[in-house]
Amino acid sequence: MVSHDLLDRIRRRLDELNRSERKVADVILADPTAATSMSIASLAHAASVSEPTVNRFCRSFDAKGYPDFKIKLAQSLAGGTPYVSQAVEPGDAAAEYTGKIFGATIAALDIARREVDPARVERVVDYLTQAKQLHFFGLGASGAVAQDAQHKFFRFNIPVSAYIDVLMQRMIAAACHTGDVVVILSYTGRTRELVDIAQLARNNGAVVLGITAPDSPLADECTETLAVSAPEDTDHYMPMTSRMIQLALIDVLATGVTLRRGEDFLPHLKKIKDSLRETRYPMGDAG
Repeated sequence: MVSHDLLDRIRRRLDELNRSERKVADVILADPTAATSMSIASLAHAASVSEPTVNRFCRSFDAKGYPDFKIKLAQSLAGGTPYVSQAVEPGDAAAEYTGKIFGATIAALDIARREVDPARVERVVDYLTQAKQLHFFGLGASGAVAQDAQHKFFRFNIPVSAYIDVLMQRMIAAACHTGDVVVILSYTGRTRELVDIAQLARNNGAVVLGITAPDSPLADECTETLAVSAPEDTDHYMPMTSRMIQLALIDVLATGVTLRRGEDFLPHLKKIKDSLRETRYPMGDAG
């Protein structure tokens, strides 16, 4: 069943809250899953209070602010059906689990957007722009993201590969040299093989970039990281929101590289896009 640690604390303290903070609590308790996807402005509007009141409420429950409170709230919903999704419970109807999955994804992306460090994005884009050869490594759900990254980055006129087999990753890392950039995707940053591969690639002169958990063993071995934490326990649940965050970050980096290439590079991208025109039926045609 769902773990309600934070929700129970809110219920127990209802009588201690002032009238405005009680309104915030009522909105959250009425639909905790929906609350995880609300912006601070949306929650303040729903409770008919000010945004400072929402922040004050959050801090009274040991959160640094509203984004931190939403993470704690999402984590309090982390006792659902194992291997499916944290928010889903046995007996949920389609309308319920559909809403929960979309709500959890929206909330996780919003949290990640607030946490991502633009200065780190700039540094990672620097490395990607200067790469002579680019490799994306991922295992499991992160492997699919690595393949998506290859699909995005082959357009930039540099050799790009994606590997989802740990033995191939190890051999590629051993063959790396100065000028190569290896991007390793791992939500937990605790996969032993990937940590070893990161160290091997760096020892051979490659720049190693991690899209991974902050302060993880993998992050410690990377040249630079985009470290974003999401309230998802992938030890017990199928990776869902974490994968969506990784995909969004790949899009951010691909956009950054495109902008660095400047307007003179746009005709090249257009040529690639135009090559697909003959493979599609015109708009409005059957088929």
